[in-house]
Amino acid sequence: MKKTFSTLALITIFGAGGALAQDYGAELKARQGQMRLLALNLGILGGMAKGDREYDAELAQAAAENFLIVTGLNQVTQWPEGSHTQAIEGSDAKAEVWTNFADFQKKWGDLAAPAAQLQTAAGQGAAEIGAALGPVGGACKACHDDYRVPQN
Repeated sequence: MKKTFSTLALITIFGAGGALAQDYGAELKARQGQMRLLALNLGILGGMAKGDREYDAELAQAAAENFLIVTGLNQVTQWPEGSHTQAIEGSDAKAEVWTNFADFQKKWGDLAAPAAQLQTAAGQGAAEIGAALGPVGGACKACHDDYRVPQN
């Protein structure tokens, strides 16, 4: 009986440690993938706006639509509490995301209107894309300033 109790106690102690040490690998990969999709599509549109890439209305529209779709994703599943840069390798999220998650979600939501304007502008020409990118960049910067570790 004593041996069984000791074994159960050890399993509980070591098992609890494993449960407390969350593996946020899937969530981190999901949000990094999401950010890469945003960057990919903004890169296409930015290249057209700067003249580094030939304007292609169909491609521009697809990139802007992709961008808009990603901005509409609910962020709750990609941002579990504790998946910040101090807790897991590869995260650029500041711990402040979770101390003010409502503001974080608001800033994410603030990207929706400029993304919709970008989608409208995408089919109109490179100059229109360029004008629409400013508000998108401002919305991205507002969130990154508060909730992302500065990049080198």
